[in-house]
Amino acid sequence: MTRPRPDVTVVVAVYNTMPYLTECLNSLVGQSIGTDRLEIVAVDDGSTDDSGAELDRFAERYPGVVKVIHQANSGGPAAPSNRALEVATGRYVYFIGSDDYLGSEALKRMVTCADTHGSDVVVGKMVGTNGRYVHQALFKKSDPDISLYDSALPFTLANTKLFRRDLVEEHKLRFPEDLPVGSDQPFTIEACVRAKKISVLADYTFYYAVKRGDASNITYRANHLSRLRCTERIMEHAAGLIEAGPQRDAVFKRHFTWELAKLIQDDFPSLDPATRTEVCAGIARLADAYFTDALRDSMDVKRRVRIALAQRGAVDELVRAIEDEAAHGAPPFLLEDGRAYLRYPGFRDPALGLPDRLFEVIGESVPKQLADGTGLVSASWEQHGQDMAVSLAVRVPVTGETESASVRLAGKAMPKSADKPGGRRVPVGTELPALAGELRREPSADGEGTVLLAHIPVQPTRAKLGVRAYLDVAGSTYEIPVQTQGVPLPLARRWREIVPYRISATANAKGRLVITTAPLWEPSPGAGKRLRRILSRVKRKLTR
Repeated sequence: MTRPRPDVTVVVAVYNTMPYLTECLNSLVGQSIGTDRLEIVAVDDGSTDDSGAELDRFAERYPGVVKVIHQANSGGPAAPSNRALEVATGRYVYFIGSDDYLGSEALKRMVTCADTHGSDVVVGKMVGTNGRYVHQALFKKSDPDISLYDSALPFTLANTKLFRRDLVEEHKLRFPEDLPVGSDQPFTIEACVRAKKISVLADYTFYYAVKRGDASNITYRANHLSRLRCTERIMEHAAGLIEAGPQRDAVFKRHFTWELAKLIQDDFPSLDPATRTEVCAGIARLADAYFTDALRDSMDVKRRVRIALAQRGAVDELVRAIEDEAAHGAPPFLLEDGRAYLRYPGFRDPALGLPDRLFEVIGESVPKQLADGTGLVSASWEQHGQDMAVSLAVRVPVTGETESASVRLAGKAMPKSADKPGGRRVPVGTELPALAGELRREPSADGEGTVLLAHIPVQPTRAKLGVRAYLDVAGSTYEIPVQTQGVPLPLARRWREIVPYRISATANAKGRLVITTAPLWEPSPGAGKRLRRILSRVKRKLTR
């Protein structure tokens, strides 16, 4: 009896992925679409572990469903994927990494979507496991008709999608076999360019991308120069499909903010000098060809500055920018003529001649973390009768026309306070806490910042009062943790009241200043005896 044409062929390129392979195959044969509508073509690319034997075991157990091809090692997933395409018979084809696995309803849901909407490409929600990063912006909501050019799809270019096989064969889409990294991107980009309709499904977890325990996935093994050459090939291929303009910029923003930016991250200074020079030269070639003004201005200031330094061959300045930011956070703001600049290495350096606009802070390009040097200068408490207050001086790294930046201290913390010293951006539209007490400001003694001086009344209460500084500059607001630098405020007791209170300020586990006011006890019968016992315990603690 002839088996009917399957709805979907799943392609699995396999090389030494035991024991992950077993979970992958189990997730495929257990799909709710049923094995009668499913074809699995697995190509063993010269595995030296038990992967080949495991594939044969599944082929024997599921005859006609699991088809196995054994071949000599080709060095990457492209050749085995191409081999599988030659024998695929399904109406659709789906690619899965042999160390990953699917949700049980994944294929049925995607095929139904493609049939219902006439989709040529269907992208199901993916998540990472074991620390694997998967970009999530595309999966905020389901949409039967998205574009490559006005969605987050360029940041999700893996081939782990459902493709209409007629589209694949009509345009003879195949994987470049000489790319060790990213060989799926040219295939995916061209399929999305050619597709009449692309759909995204975000209401179910379709794909689980696994980071192996030894991080041996091919993506994690490639070196800087290999990744650079592969990115160059991918961009050249895409440039042949998409003419220069906003649509090409939309796709290439991914490559400049992801692949190329990752080449000049924290590990760049540790490369040997020749490799650093070669990496910068490669980035320069791509920037000269594709880094348009519009694309540059759409990027965050840190990445565009680093790419500009690489493009100019300013290797030493690039190294210094990376090392300084790793050690101290983003550089200080310079406010001038209503504009804000970040003083990265190369700013107004006549030898480099970089335009100021590269360093200008524009909207969302404000870095997430402010510079080192943001923090508490001094803290003191005072009490007059029942009135208590804390006086704080907090330094923020803003110079120039400080009147063009709004700075204040508030006596109430925002939800989800910053986890890192130096501040975090507050979401646009967030209602900030009211200004606490009196505030004035003055230039810091070193001329490299502004000091906020605040006098904050403290009300007797059980609640903790986390004091925060808020800095509004260039259209963005930061919440700045006020740190004690390990110096707590003295303990104060309100001895003359029936219910004594205390006030203290300490640096918590995250390095923030927490001012605490709390009653030592509640008044009740026998209060005098309990008060003496409490005071005795407090005295013993203070004298230890």
